[in-house]
Parts: sequence; structure tokens; C-alpha cells
Amino acid sequence: MDGIDAVLVEIDATACTILQTHTDPWPDDLHQQLQQLIAQPEQISAGMVGSLHFKLGQVFSNTTLNLLGTTDLSAQAVTAIGSHGQTVLHAPNNPAPFSLQLGDPGTIASKTGIPVVADFRNADIALGGQGAPLVPAFHRWAFGHEDTDRAVINIGGIANITILHSNGRTSGFDTGPGNTLLDGWMSTHHNQTYDSAGAWAAGGQVNQELLNTLADDDYFARPPPKSTGLEYFNLPWLQQHLDKMITPPAPQDVQATLSELTALQIANALRTLPTPSQVAVCGGGAANNDLLSRLRLMLPNCVIQTTAHWGIDPQWVEAAAFAWLARQRIHGLASNLPSVTGATASVSLGGLYLPPERQT
Repeated sequence: MDGIDAVLVEIDATACTILQTHTDPWPDDLHQQLQQLIAQPEQISAGMVGSLHFKLGQVFSNTTLNLLGTTDLSAQAVTAIGSHGQTVLHAPNNPAPFSLQLGDPGTIASKTGIPVVADFRNADIALGGQGAPLVPAFHRWAFGHEDTDRAVINIGGIANITILHSNGRTSGFDTGPGNTLLDGWMSTHHNQTYDSAGAWAAGGQVNQELLNTLADDDYFARPPPKSTGLEYFNLPWLQQHLDKMITPPAPQDVQATLSELTALQIANALRTLPTPSQVAVCGGGAANNDLLSRLRLMLPNCVIQTTAHWGIDPQWVEAAAFAWLARQRIHGLASNLPSVTGATASVSLGGLYLPPERQT
């Protein structure tokens, strides 16, 4: 929710090369409507959901075309777009489980002239899985090492870990909030979309009472496979805990406590496993120096770097992952990991949407 990222990547059987990157800001009106939908879905009509689905498809199309405009490539040179979409409700544990992402892939295909692979999560859910996290399959492909156990920490709005065992086994799950609470609290108090380098959090003091009550949430004790989203960990979730305190902490101390919570749940997740000595961070959280400092204090025996040391810029790993997932679908190759999601089988994820000129 901090921007719309697009990458142009060249992928073969063994390597992923990032050729160009681009980020567009969210239009203010769409950003506000999405935040409202995620936090209070019961107050949004079906008509508004449909309208947002179409509008996001247009915005994602524009970002794609803006990216291509910085290159000398035409749309015909692109095999496919992997479009994750914007998650507004992730409910894999419902009696009728589903995961809902907005950003109409048909609109994207029509406006760009490029085939689109989208709806990556629901095939996994149909097989009894969580539909998330999906990036561990890419982490295994891109970063796995046959002689060394490694871990990847992806800190986006939600944080997840991937353990890449040297024997080829992969495990992982969503640990809880990543940047979502930090960004939301920063926006509330400073009208900025994120806490640059974690500087505001670094100047605060952790409030142990607040940390304890936040960390007591049932999600953190739940065994994997498990996944979560912004519809659960959001500012109303935080505010309900603050409202129970007799003396709530100062805003900057809340920010420090949120940073500590994110780091603590990642560290706790890694401690439940044989902790790898090599750990790499990706996602927006890789630029949060305060958060990385907290992780290093909690995991003193780990060498914590960013995925840049393993060949891919941390800001673009997730976008590259969905390009790779699109390639897997185009080639009919499996792309989920049942050991991570809990699905009963490994399948090729996503549906294919063809533009009119590429219909067959």
C-alpha cells in the first residue's frame, strides 16, 4: 500500500535478471477507499468493490505502460504480466475459504496488450492450503543453497519467513505485521507514508505493557501453516489495545513498540526452528535500519544482510517473485509449496487472461 511496484525481468530456467524497475504512487482517492475497505469491509457496498476492481486494473495497466516507457521494448516483447493485485480480504480459514485481490486482470490485458496471469492464491486454497505465503517457492528457486541452511525474511505490509534447508526442504509462514502498523501510525501522526529508516521509532522507548498485550494475540501462538493480512493487523486492531490501557504511551513510544513487535515475532519464528546462520531481508522493511538493528540484537548468532548479497535488490524481490509465478503458469509448472501453505498438492497457480490481439 506504499506504492505500485513493477519490474521488467528476464527469467530462464536458472536465473532471474531485473532489467528495469518503476514505482507509481497510489492515487489519493483509491488509496483512501482501499484503506477503508480493508479496515471496515462491512461498510463497503458490492458496487464499490466492483468499481475499485476496475479502477485498480486501470492503474496497474498505467504502471505497466509507464515501466515499458522507460525502455525500448514494446508490449509484444513481453511474454506475460504477473499481477498479484491488491489484497482486500484474506480468509483461508473461513468455512467457505477465499482470498480476494482487486485489480481486474482482464482490464490490464486489454489496456496493455500483454497476457496477464492473476488470481494466484485461490487454487492453493481450493486444495486446503492457506494460499499464502507464495513467495517462498521463488525464494527456494532463487536463493536456495545445497550446502547451507538459509532464511529469507520478507517484510512488506505483513512479514513472512522462508527457511531454505540445504536438504531441499522449505518451510515458512506469515509471522504477523511487518510495515503495515508502522506505516499507518506514522501516517496518523506525521502525515507521511512511512517512517524513513525507522528514525522515529529509533527515538522512542518500547512500552513493555503495550508490547505484552499486542504479542498476546492468538495469531502469534498458532502453529503453521498460517497466513494473515492487513484486514486483521491494522490500526483498529492496534487502537483496541491502546483503548484498554489506563495510560497509553506517547505516539513515538508506540512506534518503537510496533517496531519491537515486528522484530520479536520474526525472531520468535526463527527460534522455533534450527536457526540458519545466513539470513537475508527483503521488502520495504529492508530499508528500516531500526527494525534491522532490533533483529540483530535478538538474533546475535545470525549474519543478517539483505538479498542484495544474494543477487536481487531487496525492494524488488516480491515483484520479481510474481513475475516468476507467472512464468511457472505459462509453462505449466508447479508454483506452490504444500510444506508452506498446507495444500494437499503442488499445482501451477493463477489464471491466464489474454488480450484481444493474442487470443487463440
